[in-house]
Amino acid sequence: MKLVILGGGGFRVPLVYGALLGDHAEGRVTEVVLHDLDAGRLGAVARVLAEQAAGVPDAPAVTATTDLDEALRGADFVFSAIRVGGLEGRAADERVALAEGVLGQETVGAGGIAYGLRTVPVAVDIARRVRQLAPDAWVINFTNPAGLVTEAMSRHIGDRVIGICDSPVGLGRRVARMLGGDPDEAFIDYVGLNHLGWLRGLRIGGRDELPRLLGDAELLGSFEEGRLFGAEWLQSLGSIPNEYLHYYYFNRETVRAYQEAEQTRGAFLRDQQARFYEEVGRGEASALKAWDATRAEREATYMAENRETAGVGERAAEDLESGGYEKVALALMRAIARDERTTLILNVRNRTTLTALDADAVIEVPCSVDANGAHPMAVDPLPLHATGLVCAVKAVEREVLEAASSGSRTTAVKAFALHPLVDSLTVARRLADGYRDAHPGLAYLNRA
Repeated sequence: MKLVILGGGGFRVPLVYGALLGDHAEGRVTEVVLHDLDAGRLGAVARVLAEQAAGVPDAPAVTATTDLDEALRGADFVFSAIRVGGLEGRAADERVALAEGVLGQETVGAGGIAYGLRTVPVAVDIARRVRQLAPDAWVINFTNPAGLVTEAMSRHIGDRVIGICDSPVGLGRRVARMLGGDPDEAFIDYVGLNHLGWLRGLRIGGRDELPRLLGDAELLGSFEEGRLFGAEWLQSLGSIPNEYLHYYYFNRETVRAYQEAEQTRGAFLRDQQARFYEEVGRGEASALKAWDATRAEREATYMAENRETAGVGERAAEDLESGGYEKVALALMRAIARDERTTLILNVRNRTTLTALDADAVIEVPCSVDANGAHPMAVDPLPLHATGLVCAVKAVEREVLEAASSGSRTTAVKAFALHPLVDSLTVARRLADGYRDAHPGLAYLNRA
């Protein structure tokens, strides 16, 4: 089975390959093709993968190419993890927004809109080329903003694109562990959009144990989301929000912390990864060891400004484990390729799951997965406050998709202005112009 990784020179690719190395069953991935526009980054990541594969006799063969069409031909699965504009683009997204006093995070608020505006046209082109060159392939999308990009691609390849994110899974695993359950066996009742969802129940042995957690303030304070949001707020909500909702519930404090930080997250990762690729490119040390050290630093500093705002200090050791997006991707591929039925939290078209949204809106929800793809499961309605926020952000996503399709600056301004974290039409206009000036890839926004 052939897996193509778009963004194959990306830093997190070894996580995916590491998961593949542990799969020895029939029908596994035997060929991995890395595609990237940067040959130097491709070479560096290929070195890491070669060290990972040492001593594994049936390791999937790895090839690398900068030719997209060559990569796609004959693909069974396409894993999309591209970053249009690179980390320099992410740093610019943060810088432009913070100069206007609004959040510049890569998937939330103004930064997420800017990222989406330059990513959607590229993602749509990829979807069209997949349809032409590998019409039977399944696309697993991890490209951010994941829900928005998945919806853009679904307009061209339908349900054969499925979005994944490790954030809901990581949250569910932390909660299950706090409740003394097996994270691999618990059912996570989680609903929303990508980076905008709530854990509303966690069933262990058929019983919902979340009320027990919500009733214990001390237990709530023992894991990352409990420390970020505070026990009182979680008890008031009656649910556990995704960590990214910290940007909404504590927006002023977070913006101030980002403005006062010595370096934004994007700038930090840009510099950190530049050092990694340079070190590996020199060939003077183990590529795998350099990657491991860089990843450990990356995980330890994740959402540092938010934790500072909440006054909770450094990440606890038990919170450093993510949901493992590479494990989600592998489980998804296994379920489809082998008809190994499973339940995963995924980004898929709504159908009739949330009545407040139309059938084609991509949402993040538990899905049953089999050889025919991912099928959203029935869920209880969201409370009014959550429905309002989900609908508002989905409306913004739709304006981003329209602007990307039409090239309309006016529609792009509308996307910025409608976002709950942008508080002024005047600011929205300045953001649209500021991002167009900062990113050559947004020059297409030249129509009224």
